[in-house]
Amino acid sequence: MSRESGAVASQAGVPVASRPEAIRNVVVVGAAGAGKTTLVERLLVVAGVLNRAGSTEDGTTVCDFEEVEHRHRRSVGLALAPLAHDGVKINLLDTPGYVDFVGEVRAGLRAADCALFVVAANEGVDEPTRALWRECADVAMPRVVVITKVDHARADVDGVVDQARAAFGERVLPVHLREGGRLVDLLTGDHGHEAQRAALVEGIIEESEDETLMERYVGGEEIDTGLLLHDLELAVARGSLHPVAPVDSPSGAGARELLDLMVSAFPSPLEHPLPKVWTPAGGPGPAIACDPAGPLVAEVVKTTSDPYLGRVSLVRVFSGTVLPDATVHVSGHRSGWAGGEDPAASHPDHDEDERIGSLSVPLGRTQRTAAAVVAGDLCAIGRLSRAETTDTLSAVDTPLVLEPWQVPDPQLPVAIQVRTTSDEDKLGSGLQRLAAEDPTLRVEHHEETHQVVLWTMGEAHADVLLDRLAGRYGVDVDEVELRVPLRATFARPATGHGRHVKQSGGHGQYAVCSIEVEPLPQGGGFEFVDRVVGGAVPRQFIPSVEKGVRAQMAQGVADGYPTVDLRVTLTDGKAHSVDSSDMAFQTAGGLALRDAATRAGTCLLEPVDEVEVRVSDALVGTIMGDLSARRGKVLGSEPAGEPGMVVIRAHVPQLELRRYAAELRSLAHGSASFTRAFVGYERVPEQVSAKLPVP
Repeated sequence: MSRESGAVASQAGVPVASRPEAIRNVVVVGAAGAGKTTLVERLLVVAGVLNRAGSTEDGTTVCDFEEVEHRHRRSVGLALAPLAHDGVKINLLDTPGYVDFVGEVRAGLRAADCALFVVAANEGVDEPTRALWRECADVAMPRVVVITKVDHARADVDGVVDQARAAFGERVLPVHLREGGRLVDLLTGDHGHEAQRAALVEGIIEESEDETLMERYVGGEEIDTGLLLHDLELAVARGSLHPVAPVDSPSGAGARELLDLMVSAFPSPLEHPLPKVWTPAGGPGPAIACDPAGPLVAEVVKTTSDPYLGRVSLVRVFSGTVLPDATVHVSGHRSGWAGGEDPAASHPDHDEDERIGSLSVPLGRTQRTAAAVVAGDLCAIGRLSRAETTDTLSAVDTPLVLEPWQVPDPQLPVAIQVRTTSDEDKLGSGLQRLAAEDPTLRVEHHEETHQVVLWTMGEAHADVLLDRLAGRYGVDVDEVELRVPLRATFARPATGHGRHVKQSGGHGQYAVCSIEVEPLPQGGGFEFVDRVVGGAVPRQFIPSVEKGVRAQMAQGVADGYPTVDLRVTLTDGKAHSVDSSDMAFQTAGGLALRDAATRAGTCLLEPVDEVEVRVSDALVGTIMGDLSARRGKVLGSEPAGEPGMVVIRAHVPQLELRRYAAELRSLAHGSASFTRAFVGYERVPEQVSAKLPVP
């Protein structure tokens, strides 16, 4: 890409881009332990941003600045680290590698135009690495592979390149090689690796828009290096070629060459497709372009809370220019795409105008003031009190909404309770703020079990959320056993008699009723039938009996679980001209239902989910056996649309799924994922119900 002279300047040490073509937004992805944060640290040193590199072990790196990251010794959030190199501003977005934080990875993919896909030379391509490659492929993100830890005792750079080509395709081609202690550039260097250079050159030429180039190359013509770099950049931008570069982060070998590659071969924001735009009403919005003079359209890709700055929003500007103290329209409309209960509960739709409190460019924790941020760039905006992750910022007079990226569905429920009653008010506020920051968190206040449940991505995600809840918002909670919303129904038809007679001076209480109860099929609900003859129960009190029966069903008749799927027929009763009342017959109705329950006996019903497990075909038998052991009914399996992957469908009781997200990960060594959807209630086997505690 050509760059305008002076397109990148420095203001108080902050690189400032005036045009999109002088920007590279690069998200750094890779499995846990691949060396992503250490790589970013080394690139910052080489670019002159840092004097020396920090250490992940010591908690001194730029990108791992949260206390929770220091305690857990792993990256848990998206972090921005901008630098300038050869007249180009490079925004490095460091992402966590642990699978629980894939939501942060997806946010980084949304904010970036190219990915540095990091693979450790001593670890190779494992299943978590393949899963991250699929994440990038799903959003058509251009990828450049970086091999780290090349000087490790167990490093096998050539072997890892071969693994990557086998896993990701023949278009994974080295552009740099390690030869002893030096780095060889296959395009420009003087070396003896002609076969590998030929493979790279031919791969680049095959993607060229010049149809004569291959013929000229085969004919022996020496192709200009500048032309090859231009076509390499086009191929990377299309996602049709994935260059490979080795970097040793501790020594810095290969880091400067990688920065050169970012400048010459990584796409700018002008080449990356923009998200679809809608109006807040749900209609199609106008076409936008990555133009600083265009209408403002930006997106919040991450939200954090700072004790001094308040809520801070990390923003990708897709169109227009962001200015300090400007008023913007904040739109959050996830329900149109997410569906389900989450948008209404944890992330309700909202529209409001807010003033930008501060405009800055973050370097990890440090916020450096910016005068303006143009289309294609990233910035931090302070004090947008209602802005949440995935919200759109636009002009007040023309509000728009960007179609949000797909947020992964949390599958591990964690029930919590406050340690002290004085924290109950703070709990709601703290959870609301956490949900605004993290779209992968779903907060549920369960109506039947009366528990507060956090739906999380996994155990590590849950630990971080509880850590933040205590550290940021001063709310200490304990994890408690998750209660599944069981229900009960009658085992067989029965009759019941309810007598509520009391006399204590003045008006007494008198109501007698007889009922017949029969269970209905699953999902049958509740039916109330009046078969009273002769006015045994006065007409005005018949609804009172029904009300009392319904109240007793909600409370439970014997075991404390709500009772469902019944037909109750009122057959007879007695009343008193003075002492009968609405409340007396409500009480009698409830007593009659309880009496019938003692005669018929009850059985428990448990909720059942349809589970779809995506797993490699080598583990199909293991997963099916595990589902059967969980009292699941395997419905079948089918190809997952990717070679070697299978989707297994089964109906499994929720009682057996409480820890399934964590247990499946352990069982399949991180190579499986699953989704779940409620399908209905089924009877609990007697041997299972006998072990269940009374609520």
